[in-house]
Amino acid sequence: MNSNKFYSNGKLLLTGEYAVLDGALALAIPTKFGQLLEINSIDKPKIIWKSFDETDAIWFESNFAIENIGNETKAPNNIEDRLIQILCSARSLNPRFLSDNQGYQATTKLTFPKHWGLGTSSTLINNIAQWAQVDPYKLLELTFGGSGYDIACAKNNTPITYQLASNNKEKRVAKSVDFNPSFKENIFFVYLNKKQNSREGIKHYHANKQNATSCIKDINLITEKVISCKNLEDFEYLIDKHENIIGDLTNQTPIKRLLFNDYKGSIKSLGAWGGDFIMVTSRTNPEAYFKEKGFNTIIPYEKMVL
Repeated sequence: MNSNKFYSNGKLLLTGEYAVLDGALALAIPTKFGQLLEINSIDKPKIIWKSFDETDAIWFESNFAIENIGNETKAPNNIEDRLIQILCSARSLNPRFLSDNQGYQATTKLTFPKHWGLGTSSTLINNIAQWAQVDPYKLLELTFGGSGYDIACAKNNTPITYQLASNNKEKRVAKSVDFNPSFKENIFFVYLNKKQNSREGIKHYHANKQNATSCIKDINLITEKVISCKNLEDFEYLIDKHENIIGDLTNQTPIKRLLFNDYKGSIKSLGAWGGDFIMVTSRTNPEAYFKEKGFNTIIPYEKMVL
């Protein structure tokens, strides 16, 4: 039995959320959490798929003939449809994929709760792309869409800047950067108890964005300053400014004003606003404050960032 293993990192977008779609320079970090895909060949021409969560419980399983995977994809209505759509799309990019008259047992394993929004989909896309030997960005484009920063995090083991060319979204630059703040013990990530649908967030952004061009210049500057930031006070000033810019751009209320108005440190939404994780700063451990408000998942920077 031939066996292949593929692993991809989870992701967090620290700056440039939404505006990255229009060419803003974004700072993204791969996480210590991710997803593994193990492929074993079997004699029958079918796919036996099992997905395990971080507790080793099966959260999805399926069994279907490879002949059901054509090159045409249909709109997915459930997890199995979505999986078949990804495999179809991979096959359209590499016609040799799944064409050898044998089948496969595929097992995925998340190392984080799937509702956290750290990249259940992007890590799967990058893993399947490695298996199918196709471009993960093209596979993402054919399936979930988005800027692709999450794929860059899946493939990189250091913080990165990520930027799309404003005149050609297929041109992207992901650069490894030395982002290792001296005040990282003052940075925490808090889960907001609900997973945000990235596609819905993107749709909302496109529908509501005001004049993006001038904002992008400001965000690019903030991203560069955040990377080289030497102290916590400057960092807080920059992320507060970033929150206000994105709030104005998307006509949304920053999360601190919405839920944590009495919080002493700074709070920044990450990725799609309204769910997943927020980044918070604090001179002391902020657990008591957030737990009192019903938010029990508080992860220190060192435990989150790869």
